[in-house]
Amino acid sequence: MLQTFLDKKPLYYDEIDYTRMPRVYESIKHSLNVPKIIHLVGTNGKGTTGRFLATALHKLGFSTGHYTSPHILEFNERIWLNGEHVSNELLQSTHEKLLLLLDAKDADALSYFEYTTLLAVLVYEECDYIVLEAGLGGEHDATAVFDNVLTLITPIDFDHEAFLGSDIESIATTKINAVKSRAILAKQLHTTVFEVAQRLAEQKEVNIDPYEQLLTQEDYEKIAVISKNLELASYLEENLMVSIAALNVLKIEYTPQVFEEAKLFGRLSRIDKNILVDVGHNALAAKSIYKSLKKNKYILVYNSYKDKNYREILAILQPIVLHVELISVEEQRIEEPQKLQHVLEELGIDYKEFRGIVPDQNYLVFGSFSVVETFLKEYRE
Repeated sequence: MLQTFLDKKPLYYDEIDYTRMPRVYESIKHSLNVPKIIHLVGTNGKGTTGRFLATALHKLGFSTGHYTSPHILEFNERIWLNGEHVSNELLQSTHEKLLLLLDAKDADALSYFEYTTLLAVLVYEECDYIVLEAGLGGEHDATAVFDNVLTLITPIDFDHEAFLGSDIESIATTKINAVKSRAILAKQLHTTVFEVAQRLAEQKEVNIDPYEQLLTQEDYEKIAVISKNLELASYLEENLMVSIAALNVLKIEYTPQVFEEAKLFGRLSRIDKNILVDVGHNALAAKSIYKSLKKNKYILVYNSYKDKNYREILAILQPIVLHVELISVEEQRIEEPQKLQHVLEELGIDYKEFRGIVPDQNYLVFGSFSVVETFLKEYRE
């Protein structure tokens, strides 16, 4: 069974062998039919930008796959095909097919993400387009082994510094080095990202265009309609713009109607009249949420991984937080409660243990996919 096979592979690694995925892909690529790939790299917004684009392509008549990660509740969420999460039956049959292609030692050696990336591409072999989201990296990411027709570079900020570098120039260089042909650059917080993009565009002899240069007045009129229909937060509207710029580069005409089912769950998603959930987990996500919600105040249901700058995240959200309710998450990467509590005390934010929802209070559930997953499992019981 696929799940049994994946359960043997750790989800996270302290070190990554960057030579493994290219070597394994080289050994089997003659047996794969890889459709046109649109590659997404960046720190935030990859999932929603990809879902906007994949949904539009699907609605416009193209067979389309969207590979995204991680998942919230079920693995199937990672492999979206023509409007639906892929079935367990197709996943299992494709897993069996992939095992026949791979050397047994390679199948065991591949990381969770590397294996599922190959699995997704095999699921999508009859598609017209694959919208392929990178994991935490850029040029060394498992998704970067494939040729592509376009790269979308979403906002780049500090995250996964142990793997990507401790400054924006290093992080941006690693991510933008994934560009193979043409690229579109989303709105950025750091001017350094634009400088790196310009330098690498010249070195690679490729076009890396800011998305604004690819939109017309007619596009902006359509964007206003789509944004109103979907009730998009401002940062989600930015992601929509990048996806429309991609359609323009691909020379694909569209109407606002093709985006009607394009929202990706877990991005400021309202699951009840008083509950919002968001899988964001870094400072850039916190800034986007603050900008969208600053007119109100919320009880923040929160926890954090050890490697996240939760002091900065909490300081950003503090103006919209009534108090914090710490939700217990069973995962090795989660920070020790005492350390998180110490930071809350230093910031002057009241906190207590999460014990359930009070009907007349507004809640924001935020901190990571694991936080949202844990909350949803408790809330839906």
